[in-house]
Amino acid sequence: MASRHFRAGIVAVVRRSDGAICAFERADAPGSWQLPQGGIEPGEEPTDTAWRELKEETGLTASDVELVAEYGEWVAYVWPERVAAGRKGMGQVQRWFTFRLVDDGVEPTPDGSEFTAWRWVDEAWLIDNVVAFRRPAYERVLGAASS
Repeated sequence: MASRHFRAGIVAVVRRSDGAICAFERADAPGSWQLPQGGIEPGEEPTDTAWRELKEETGLTASDVELVAEYGEWVAYVWPERVAAGRKGMGQVQRWFTFRLVDDGVEPTPDGSEFTAWRWVDEAWLIDNVVAFRRPAYERVLGAASS
């Protein structure tokens, strides 16, 4: 699904048994919260990317979470000019994966380079606190999950 205009990637939604979502604060933008995400490497399947990114950014592995769902469509967003400067393309197109904690006592360990903090939130809080250019994608997927 990648093109010369959109970078292909994934988003990982980690949920507790009560439905709360694990949100992460960006290291480079304190106060900016989002979900783990990352680019799909050449020859890599989106599911494999989701597991790789989840481990790299949060420390969570198959012993901590189980993959329970994949959103059925690619979700695209366009970078604003200030973000697009110096990047190839004009935005990202992503597959969204939902993971559920195996044990609600498991805690992520943010990598420190991309994320520095985490918290349990609901869909509305995360949608309100994600950077504005990603908000429509979050509303589309998380809004569908809470309906």
